[in-house]
Amino acid sequence: MQMRSMSEFAERYVFDHLPVFTQNLFVSMAGQQRFRNRFSDHFHATLEKWQKTIDGPEALLVEIQRERLHRMVTRAREHSPYYKDLPEPSGAADAREAIAETLANMPVLEKTTYRQNTEDIIARDIPSRSLRRGMTSGTTGTALRLFYTRETEAEEYATVWRLREQLGVGLFDPHYTFTGKIVVPVTQTRPPFWRTNRYNNQTLFSLYHMSPENLELYVDKLHETDAVYANGYPSALHLMAREMLTKGTTLTRGQLRAIFTSSESLLSFQRDDIEEAFGARIWDRYGSAEFAVSMTGCSERNLHVDMEYCIVEVETIEETDDWERGQLLVTGLANNATPFIRYRIGDVGTRSKHPCPCGRPGNVFLDVDGRVEDFVVTPSGRMIGRMDHIFKSMEHVEEAQILQTTPEEIEVVFVPGPKFDRVTEAKLRREIRTRLGDEIGVRLQPVREIVREPNGKFRAVKSTIGKLDS
Repeated sequence: MQMRSMSEFAERYVFDHLPVFTQNLFVSMAGQQRFRNRFSDHFHATLEKWQKTIDGPEALLVEIQRERLHRMVTRAREHSPYYKDLPEPSGAADAREAIAETLANMPVLEKTTYRQNTEDIIARDIPSRSLRRGMTSGTTGTALRLFYTRETEAEEYATVWRLREQLGVGLFDPHYTFTGKIVVPVTQTRPPFWRTNRYNNQTLFSLYHMSPENLELYVDKLHETDAVYANGYPSALHLMAREMLTKGTTLTRGQLRAIFTSSESLLSFQRDDIEEAFGARIWDRYGSAEFAVSMTGCSERNLHVDMEYCIVEVETIEETDDWERGQLLVTGLANNATPFIRYRIGDVGTRSKHPCPCGRPGNVFLDVDGRVEDFVVTPSGRMIGRMDHIFKSMEHVEEAQILQTTPEEIEVVFVPGPKFDRVTEAKLRREIRTRLGDEIGVRLQPVREIVREPNGKFRAVKSTIGKLDS
């Protein structure tokens, strides 16, 4: 881990000192590699198949779920030591009944259980060279090691692009992106604060330079760049929207075909401002780094479970004649490397008991209460969101939270793991500085536990000066 992190640090150092032209070249090369990894033959085959099933009938979707669940449980019993004692999947003739009986006999997989048994959960029949690796901090702040395959990633992107192609968006259409990739050196103080992936016509805007003084430059770039759609985090898109609405520099309605948001809870005031400023409708998505769940938005602003990809249960804590609300238990049907069966993902959702007015069949959610966090505000006025990326590579930090009451300093409270040491601490500081630079003070404070909110979660960033509100 130490060598890998030092290699990443060296690559980051080299990239940061290249001319902008060369950085754009490297961004384009990386974009080409990502494109080939994600949009494989398996992606195209899955997309073509699932485009035919999105409109049902619902009985067909349930039958697909039953068949894939049966296969998932059977593989888990055979190839994952943790699951070797699972009961056999139900043989009931009715698909709904078979799914219900199968899941009822399965234990709930908690995040702590997964973390403690990761090696035994990974399927042993997949060669190590075929495993892809990742990390997630999650909305409950617990860092997890993740394993998946190329086919798993392809199926997730099939759920994403099934919706996009329905809206007339293509893989090579020009677009804006506002996500957490560090494409501009954090020490850079002059524009451009974006880089270009020419391979598939993508303009990537830096989330780490969005100060009041710079936002006008961001808006100018939006107007200069032809794009068919925008995608990114709601918090970053909302910063742009507020700037455009305040200055009267909104995009022409219809200039974009769609806006795609994900990775954070989309709040109603954010949706309203973004749609007004960008002149297009938002299509939200709920997914997970574990490749265990996918829901895609519709014209009624609801979220539809991509039933070919996952099964979602609700542990009901509130209920009316119209809806039920509670913790989500998700069962991924695509991650053949890591079976997530009845996984308590840490989010709360409200499932409708009625068909969606949009006409799409299957399970539909009115909302999912996922990630909501404040901004870090630096002395220069930069407002930086999605700081949880800092902790994704921190294997020996069990939980962490950033607290801020003044622009001059942040406090990082964290629960150290058993193997936390000075090397880990140095890496943590380096990850923070990579995103914030040296202009702000950083105080690390180890704690035994982090206080939860009433919903059982805590914000990755909790700030009195960068508070997310309407």
